Amino acid sequence: MDELIPLLNETLARLPEGVRRPSYDRTALTPGIVHIGLGNFHRAHQAWYLHRLMGQGLCHDWAIIGAGVRAGDAAQRDRLLAQDCLSTLIELSPEGRAAEVTGSMIGFLPVEENNASLIAQLAEPAIRIVALTVTEGGYYIEPAGGGFDAAHPDMVHDAANPQSPRSAFGAIVEAMRRRRDAGGGPLTVQSCDNLQGNGAIARQTVVSLARMSDPALADWIDAQCSFPNSMVDCIVPATGPNELELVRSLGIDDKAPVTHENFRQWVIEDDFCAGRPDWDKVGATFTDAVHDYEKMKIRILNAGHQVLANAGELLSVQTIDGCMAHPLIAALFHKVQAEEITPYVKAVPGMTPEAYVTQTARRFANPAIRDTTRRVAFDGSSRHTGFLLPVLREAIAAGGPVDGIALVEALWARMCEGTREDGTVIAPNDPAWTALNAAAKAAKSDPQAWLEQRVYYGDLADHDQFGACFAYWLAKIWAEGVEATLEAYTAP
Repeated sequence: MDELIPLLNETLARLPEGVRRPSYDRTALTPGIVHIGLGNFHRAHQAWYLHRLMGQGLCHDWAIIGAGVRAGDAAQRDRLLAQDCLSTLIELSPEGRAAEVTGSMIGFLPVEENNASLIAQLAEPAIRIVALTVTEGGYYIEPAGGGFDAAHPDMVHDAANPQSPRSAFGAIVEAMRRRRDAGGGPLTVQSCDNLQGNGAIARQTVVSLARMSDPALADWIDAQCSFPNSMVDCIVPATGPNELELVRSLGIDDKAPVTHENFRQWVIEDDFCAGRPDWDKVGATFTDAVHDYEKMKIRILNAGHQVLANAGELLSVQTIDGCMAHPLIAALFHKVQAEEITPYVKAVPGMTPEAYVTQTARRFANPAIRDTTRRVAFDGSSRHTGFLLPVLREAIAAGGPVDGIALVEALWARMCEGTREDGTVIAPNDPAWTALNAAAKAAKSDPQAWLEQRVYYGDLADHDQFGACFAYWLAKIWAEGVEATLEAYTAP
């Protein structure tokens, strides 16, 4: 192979033929967005939409400044700053691949315990949007009740120390105070995480945290700032050795490449208090019906991921496309979708729930996307409570079947015991792993011990039909194994 071309502004013209690169002058870009939680998904999704707008000669005053609030974000900052905040996106489809270098990000703030640089940047009047991808579990939500978790140590700290917060939301609140006091105007807070009503949840967290220390500021934020709901969708695996080798095979030295599927969707509520880019000119959808789109996506795709991943982990199936190629796991997916998920999903313009299941199954089966079951199964304590249990509650209220979701919950409980069926160990894969592991071990002889984790299940732990189904499936999994249990559930 020829010598690799380092990914830098000065080398863009030398990139291999066929690699699309920024057509705009990056030195003329000025910031308008701070994005907190700058991982692979953001770079393959929101940053890409802005990059394409910039390629049309638009939105050059909306460039992105990256930010992180976790110590681990510092390594990502170092990688990206060393390559001028450029990213190579590699689209993978069954038919082949395509590569594109994006340049809509122009800086990355220092990662600091007191978030001083982040607060100062957010307080700048030129910044009009603060966007977040901080995962479903990063919004300080009470798992069972859905309200604001005011007792969380981060929130207690930030309320007591508003000028030196440790959380992203504490930084946003302090920046809002400075903007208000300086006449800098309000700011749009744009959640890009997979949460039903993500904008409303972001509002709940920001306003509730502000109210703990400054009720007048909380009222100003609630009245003046915007929190648009949105639905985001693109399957983006984590970057590992395979992805690094893939970008090298293209002739590019990129320390933080991103692979993604050949599908993107972004549906946004048009509620921006300080302006916004025209993302709809490059394929995004602005609509007042965001909730219908997000419910379809979260319940079919995100919940569907959880249906697959726990069974896949237990059977040592390493990837999601491998799960779809496994007859029993795929049969589980299709039966749960048909009988217990799609009945509680509305159609959206141009797409029925049944057609969306078919599209999702095709995307999951894409063999070019090496999306690991471990990545998808991560943080089940947030993902089951956010994606599956709301469907279960609707099914119970409607008097519908709950066998399939009960089985999925039993598979999660079995997975959290920490061993696969081949005897290999499942490394901790959840922020609450210690408690989950203890409950899973107790549930081997007493299934109710798992459901008594009321922080997740709430009053579902008292529901007789669900509890009986869960106990039946978990006992069967332990007695006969996962495959025999899936055969029993999916049999005609």
